[in-house]
Amino acid sequence: MSEETTYCATGRRKSSVARVWLKAGTGRITINNRSFEEFVPTVTLQNLVLEPFQKAKLVNKFDVKVVVKGGGSSGQVGAIRLGIARSLVELDEDLRPDLKEAGLMRRDPRQKERKKYGQPGARKKFQFSKR
Repeated sequence: MSEETTYCATGRRKSSVARVWLKAGTGRITINNRSFEEFVPTVTLQNLVLEPFQKAKLVNKFDVKVVVKGGGSSGQVGAIRLGIARSLVELDEDLRPDLKEAGLMRRDPRQKERKKYGQPGARKKFQFSKR
């Protein structure tokens, strides 16, 4: 692996799409040209983003640049997490079993259910009145 090599992958979750570039470095993470701590304010979500590196035992070995669009904070974090996991597998195929066992290689298929006509939401019904 040369110093110039960049590994690229795409992650998706809900309606968010994240493009991730991985490059050997010091562990700096940039998301939409903002620092990692600024973009992902809560510790819980920060841990989700860092989970692929922790499972692969590669913490602070790579610089990550992310461009993420669509969805909310939770969906964006899920997309970033999948993108990082996929780019780590592109880097080293031997990491795949560990990441797969941790559930990091699977795209979460859950989407928002559409609103139905004659109802106020996807599942909720208007109040029934017998009289």
